Amino acid sequence: MADIWLMRHGAYEGHRPGYHAPHEATLTQEGREQVRRSLPLPEGVTAIVTSPIPRARQTATLVSHLTGLPIVATSGLLAEWRAPSIVLGRSAETYPPVYRAWRARRLANPSLRCEDGESLTDLHTRARHCATFLHHAAQRHGPLLAVSHTLFLGVLTHLPEGPAAFVTASRTPWRFTELRLLPVHRRAAPGLQRHAQ
Repeated sequence: MADIWLMRHGAYEGHRPGYHAPHEATLTQEGREQVRRSLPLPEGVTAIVTSPIPRARQTATLVSHLTGLPIVATSGLLAEWRAPSIVLGRSAETYPPVYRAWRARRLANPSLRCEDGESLTDLHTRARHCATFLHHAAQRHGPLLAVSHTLFLGVLTHLPEGPAAFVTASRTPWRFTELRLLPVHRRAAPGLQRHAQ
């Protein structure tokens, strides 16, 4: 089975802790330097797949330019968790009451959405589909680099936890351009499997 390496994009315009970046936020000069410093990639990587969100796509494009590796797919499966638009460009101290209320109930009811945001159940389902997509892409192209976003990568690497993986992901963020190997998950235990469906 071919290795799948996961990378978070580089630093982007407007970043600060607890901040929900607007979709169009782009890499900063520091973000581009972080990409350069992340090289060389692990030995054997032959292709790149990426999220379509600009900061990830720009990271993947720069890695491709610097290494000569092809970008073989851009997939919305790798996009960041879709936060509700009412919190984009905001940080924790300015979250509206409806979002704070959703946060308090999200684990008790993981299928609950906050306005136009993605539920934890929907995010986990997308991460499961993404894992399948990545394994198929690695079978076709060989060892991969997948460029994505901190919350989504956290859920992807903690799939057996079910929708609660979102909380694990939010407590253990990835540093910009950090690389981690996608773990090979065994089938979830029956209790976890119920939540994942």
